[in-house]
Amino acid sequence: MAPTKKRNVSSKSNAKRDKIDLEGVVERILESRKHANDIFDILEFLQSEKEEDVICAVNACCKLFCTLLERNDLFIGKLPGEDASLNGGHSAEMKYKIFMRHRYNSCVEIMLEHLNHETHEIKESALCCLMKFAEGQGQHPLEDLDWSEHFSFPRELIQAVVHNLLSQSSDNSLLISRFQEFLEMEDVRYYVMSSIRENVATVMEKNKGVVLPVYQSNVFILMSNINMPSQNSELTNFMVKQEAKHEDWKAAKLNDHKRAFERMWLGFLKYKLPNSMYKRVLVILHESILPHMSKPTLMIDFLTAAYDVGGAISLLALNGLFVLIHQHNLDYPDFYKKLYNLLEPSVFHVKYRARFFYLANLFLSSSHLPVYLVAAFAKRLARLALSAPPTALLIVLPFIYNLIRRHPSCRVLIHKPTLEDELLEDPYVMVEEDPALCHALDSSLWEIKTLQRHYHPDVAKAAMLINTPLSEQEDDISEVLEITAYELMERDLKLSQGKGAPLEFETATHLLKGEGGWTKLRTKTRRSNYVTIVLIREIEDCILNGCIEPWKHPKHA
Repeated sequence: MAPTKKRNVSSKSNAKRDKIDLEGVVERILESRKHANDIFDILEFLQSEKEEDVICAVNACCKLFCTLLERNDLFIGKLPGEDASLNGGHSAEMKYKIFMRHRYNSCVEIMLEHLNHETHEIKESALCCLMKFAEGQGQHPLEDLDWSEHFSFPRELIQAVVHNLLSQSSDNSLLISRFQEFLEMEDVRYYVMSSIRENVATVMEKNKGVVLPVYQSNVFILMSNINMPSQNSELTNFMVKQEAKHEDWKAAKLNDHKRAFERMWLGFLKYKLPNSMYKRVLVILHESILPHMSKPTLMIDFLTAAYDVGGAISLLALNGLFVLIHQHNLDYPDFYKKLYNLLEPSVFHVKYRARFFYLANLFLSSSHLPVYLVAAFAKRLARLALSAPPTALLIVLPFIYNLIRRHPSCRVLIHKPTLEDELLEDPYVMVEEDPALCHALDSSLWEIKTLQRHYHPDVAKAAMLINTPLSEQEDDISEVLEITAYELMERDLKLSQGKGAPLEFETATHLLKGEGGWTKLRTKTRRSNYVTIVLIREIEDCILNGCIEPWKHPKHA
């Protein structure tokens, strides 16, 4: 539905009107056509500066025009000009429908503007009203349709709504989250995906592909709110049920949904994104995007480009690459070389550390990897472990042990034969980017020996395992991937709290009274220094209170 270029909402410009009952105005208009001009009062309130008036006017317009759509009281077809229709030879009923259709177009235009209003309540009310208009237009089309080729879905109105949701200047994340309710409808989802693709292409080409953080953030939020169905049988919830040839409708076919979903994401990702946007996309890529694409291999270019960026973005790209390599037979050259170069001191401190080590463990689990490559990973991790925090060391040490278990040839890193001329320098070249040229096999894991004197007892205990023959069963590193310094500290505190101070087995009472009192005292003081101090104080109290005489003490005997 294309809005009119000239908006005519008031019969008298700058007219001042008192507050009126909008619900009563709607009832009068619907009861009798002679009150049709009262619609200008509603449209005027729709542009009021008062928020309460605007919301009331939105509700009034929603009720009025939805009812007119049901009654077929709006002109259907190519809308003629309002002045020409009044002067032409149209019937009174046709003139009324043309008049109301123009008012409807003006109302829709104002509603679309309110999607960018400063007040969220107004934006939300306008959005809900526009979607009710879309539902009404779907059931009662305002255009002449050739039913053999077209379908009665208000595509132009949905495109206009999407265009205003994807603002270039304001963050519409809250409004888009409200729009998610309508994305659960199959036909709305399908046409929204097509509208996003067209809008992104238009806006980015107009701005010559430059980064638009606010706009691209709105686009990403809208796309990430789309929940794709997995089977054709799930396509049951439609806003507009097509009476004719529903089975031939693209919005009712899962393959067409996947194709639209794929084109939407590829059209968005082909342009340059902010660095923060790369992270947000890569976090959901392997679970929410790739499984719903008809050809996931089309994401290779984006993933390889993200993998070359470095840092946390490269770590996150591993998830998508793993899916393509494992499930779609992607042949990625120099993959292990780039994975090797991702091992930097920062890898122990990034937010996605657990995910990285989980995937790295999967990539290095193959027993067909060359020995030099596995040795290079083990040696580099051991070198980085010298400056890693305890939480990372509890991951790295079992990780290295698992590499040695899988590849027995790497045991030479532990049991290096003694030479007559001992090495004065480590032959391993840390700065070498190629694992084949770093001379890891010529070195040894002396770093783990050094960690046996680590200040944290758990780390020292884990490092001591290298002194004993490693078991054949691998260590499960999944239990320590998410461990934090806080959890480690809490665990240590609980262990220390569980151990109480060594106390006497029997409660000590009146030890210095009666026969054999001193013998009991001497026996018990041998058991605990803590009890000794307590009993010495008891002796002093007894002497001061006259319970025993000083000259009868064994020291004075």
